[in-house]
Amino acid sequence: MAEDQQRARPAAEAAAADPAAADAYVPTSIALERLIAAVRTDEVRVDWIVNRLDQRSFGLMLLVLGVFGLIPGITSLAGILLLFPAGQMILGGEHPALPHFVAGWRIRTTRLQGTLAHVRPLLQRMERIVHPRWLNPFGKSRRMVGVVVLLLAITMLPPVPLFHIVPASAIILISFAFLEEDGLLLTLGMAAAAISLAVTGVTVWGALHATGLLDDATGAL
Repeated sequence: MAEDQQRARPAAEAAAADPAAADAYVPTSIALERLIAAVRTDEVRVDWIVNRLDQRSFGLMLLVLGVFGLIPGITSLAGILLLFPAGQMILGGEHPALPHFVAGWRIRTTRLQGTLAHVRPLLQRMERIVHPRWLNPFGKSRRMVGVVVLLLAITMLPPVPLFHIVPASAIILISFAFLEEDGLLLTLGMAAAAISLAVTGVTVWGALHATGLLDDATGAL
């Protein structure tokens, strides 16, 4: 890890000195290495990490919460937490604004280094498949994606077994698309989201019809 930091630090300093280089696309694995290489203290606040990741922080947050959404027992909690970044995307935020008690959390630098060492191989394998293509203005599409994520998060709130797998998977696809600026993957993620919302709509409609609530509501009208 120390060698990785030594390689990443000059790149991070060069990016800071050259705005054009800073704007150039870099894979997520390298961006995280540069982030950790920039840490000069034993601990770092969560909001510092989010601010340094800038627009990429939305993708990272959606990825983490999407993975949480696949874990039975905490699906509803993941759905609730997803409402915050989704709402901020709809409002056009540049990066997630975390609740104060979360933003102030401190993480030891050694723990960050250990986490990166574990996830870096996965990210590098992902980057062989997911990469910038079908370039689209992600900043302009953020609001639309935020609406879709909001709807998917709402469908994850009911604690129904296995009901969360499709929306959480769609959110993970969208998160990878944002992390790597992959327009093709974003299109696939939005298609998966549309299928998930359609399945949810049909399921809710069928449940209301089976219980007679839909017929009662129609009769009242």
